[in-house]
Amino acid sequence: MSINKNYSKNISRNLAMTPNKIKSLYNFTFDDLAQHLQSTFYARLVFQSIYQQKVECVSQITMKNKKSLIANYPLDLPEVKSVITSEDKHTRKYILQLHDKKLIESVWMDYDERCTVCVSTQVGCAMGCVFCATGQMGFNRHLTTGEIIAQIMLLEKLEKNKVRNVVFMGMGEPLHNFASTMNAIDILTDFRAFAIARRHITLSTVGLVPQIQRLIDEPQSVNLAVSLHGATNKARNSLVPIGKKWPLEELMDVCREYTKRKKKRIFFEWTVIANENDSIDDAHDLAKLLEGIRAHINLIPLNTTKGYSGIPGAEVRIKQFREILNNYNIPNTIRQKKGIDVAAGCGQLKT
Repeated sequence: MSINKNYSKNISRNLAMTPNKIKSLYNFTFDDLAQHLQSTFYARLVFQSIYQQKVECVSQITMKNKKSLIANYPLDLPEVKSVITSEDKHTRKYILQLHDKKLIESVWMDYDERCTVCVSTQVGCAMGCVFCATGQMGFNRHLTTGEIIAQIMLLEKLEKNKVRNVVFMGMGEPLHNFASTMNAIDILTDFRAFAIARRHITLSTVGLVPQIQRLIDEPQSVNLAVSLHGATNKARNSLVPIGKKWPLEELMDVCREYTKRKKKRIFFEWTVIANENDSIDDAHDLAKLLEGIRAHINLIPLNTTKGYSGIPGAEVRIKQFREILNNYNIPNTIRQKKGIDVAAGCGQLKT
């Protein structure tokens, strides 16, 4: 079946927009591939071969008439440089080497049959959050859609299990690499590929206001997690430098619009740092800041890194913090610390 020229008129993110134009079949969304092959039939055949039959090279794809059009698009996976297993036996950190020798980290977590992969979207990060190991290493480059998808393909293969949840909380700022991240989500949620429910995908951002605005107009409606960490501009900017570009007033406005348009709550991440953002006043400021927003607060005791001298907030202060949030009827959770012993926790990924 051939497709007409208007078949893909709604595609706003195509291969030409993909940074670091690395040829890979994993780069293609279904619509991109159908457009490239001029056939939805052959695109479905390729997707079935890649994501359901798990073929490992193009030669294994049974396709006569169109095979030449994908011959130069390999199915390369990253090279595993190291695997470190946590003492909890449920968390493994994979250090992966890309085609250009750059290193990234992915984390596999399995708890009660719920397998989760934490994926990276960049080599390094440009956001510079002071307590984050990835931010401390600086930015090198974006990952392609294919390099994001290949992380999941590889870990499913090695772990001999199917991923249920994907969190874009690895190295990098996902919305800084907007096109590749959105294309990857297209593939993850495509019933012809991974068929992962959108409610099982979480995208974390440090708060890039224009990109959140773009996200509102995207058809995907995945979980959004916003790294907040401070409830006033002064407090937040000392921890999250990007706040100087987009102050809290702008960030909260776009978050309110997101919850109204998407009809979903936002998860706000709050890394609890002793004597920095764990006081009673901080809790009141946070509760007032989130007024009118469907929110859930994730309280994350600081995971220490070599580049930051702060220490986690004390348990008693975190409990007081929670009590205040509860008084404002704001749902909240103290995030479980997993994989900390192998530096696989939130903010610890650094190659």
